[in-house]
Amino acid sequence: MLERLHDVPPGIDAVKATGTVSKDDYTAVIEPLLDDARKEGRRIRFLYEFGTEFRSFTPGAGWEDFKVGLGAVRQFEGCAVVSDIGWIREPTRLAGFLMPCPVRVFGTREREEALRWLASLPEGPGVSHRLVPDSQVLVIEVEQPLRVQDFEALSQTADSWLATHDDLPGVVIHAREFPGWENVGSLLRHARFVRDHHREVRRVALAADSRLADLAPRLANHFAHAEVRRFGHDELDQAVAWAASPTDRPPADAE
Repeated sequence: MLERLHDVPPGIDAVKATGTVSKDDYTAVIEPLLDDARKEGRRIRFLYEFGTEFRSFTPGAGWEDFKVGLGAVRQFEGCAVVSDIGWIREPTRLAGFLMPCPVRVFGTREREEALRWLASLPEGPGVSHRLVPDSQVLVIEVEQPLRVQDFEALSQTADSWLATHDDLPGVVIHAREFPGWENVGSLLRHARFVRDHHREVRRVALAADSRLADLAPRLANHFAHAEVRRFGHDELDQAVAWAASPTDRPPADAE
């Protein structure tokens, strides 16, 4: 069975599995939890605890777990699985690399550590961005490891602009250090974002610490139809001005 736990800090949702978990348990416990989060407009920090009395999932529960995961995965801000059971721990670790949210596995004695980890997760996206109306340049500020939801938000902004314009004049990436990606899912979503938008960007500027200089040619490879230039981290204004200036390169659909 599944039971919803209430001995957790505010902002964390928790359930505990004991005995045999069935499809009805998901219907009675997990679906209301997801519905509550949707109504409140919040993302979920989820603790999934497997008690020592846990035995197995029924076939229907396994299918329900898969369906719930597909349908609600973007609601999750992080997931901690607490278990000493090997056949729960190892597949969870492997699947976690493909999830759009961070997933960590903890032992039964590490429950408090799991709760602290969930509470420590950064709120909101790992990057912030803004479209500067005057310059028509998309400025991306990178401070945390890149997450799937970062690229979802970037896509919405870029697509809204491109719905009424032929192209996006410039993109400026502003970062002191490149923090990498949260997981493989984030890297794949990054690649999809570049694939979907690289032909519509005229100029890309990297305003970053000198240690990131080697990213500039990589950006040039990804944005094959854009001019790419590197600036210092403190030269953000110059980077925006350059990205906004006219280019002699014709739009991609004219080549």
